[in-house]
Amino acid sequence: MPPILSLRNVAKTYEGPRTRRVLEGLSLDLAPGEYVAIMGESGIGKSTLLNLVAGLDRPDSGTITFDGDELTALDDDQLTLIRRDKMGFVFQAFHVLPHLTLEQNVGLPLVLKGVPGALVAHAARRGLQEVGLGGREQSWPRELSGGELQRVAIARALVGEPRMLLADEPTGNLDPDTAALVLGLLRSRIRARHAAGILVTHSRAAARTADRVLMLGRDGLRPVEVATEALK
Repeated sequence: MPPILSLRNVAKTYEGPRTRRVLEGLSLDLAPGEYVAIMGESGIGKSTLLNLVAGLDRPDSGTITFDGDELTALDDDQLTLIRRDKMGFVFQAFHVLPHLTLEQNVGLPLVLKGVPGALVAHAARRGLQEVGLGGREQSWPRELSGGELQRVAIARALVGEPRMLLADEPTGNLDPDTAALVLGLLRSRIRARHAAGILVTHSRAAARTADRVLMLGRDGLRPVEVATEALK
């Protein structure tokens, strides 16, 4: 079975007063149903990697192929459709919209796809229930804690049943029990749908839930055991 995601010799440099080479010669394959954790020191390029996979940024060289499409060969409109139809995102900053209720926030990806309203509402309520926010459908984001907002973002990322889930420190604002619940949900959804997932994290506990743990360094990605001293 071919990989759902394949990166080949990807490089990215940011120009400016101080030119900074973030990624160089990076390659990675993810099989359908596979969920990997990526760790590494701050500023090494973990979030840049997620942005490249999502088509939010473009590499200077190399190729990125996702679900049969070479992303590096597509225009911005085509990339927007792929993100809408096939990807789910959990960002550190939540990006929960303050003028929408929790139900409306979670259902937004389905609204953008043109799904009928009744189905959107049902899926959004189910998603909130799965992350422990059942009964809060009509609440406003301003009424929630940071951890609760993160759970809303996770429900929204999953509601469209994405082929690729990209999560940037998704448990940073969660208590250990809620983090375990959310990570278990992410992993089970990825496996059940033969999708793929990339989890960027500094948490060894979060990384242990992945099928593989990779350390991003100046020399690319290398497999690691999360119990090693190097990750402390």
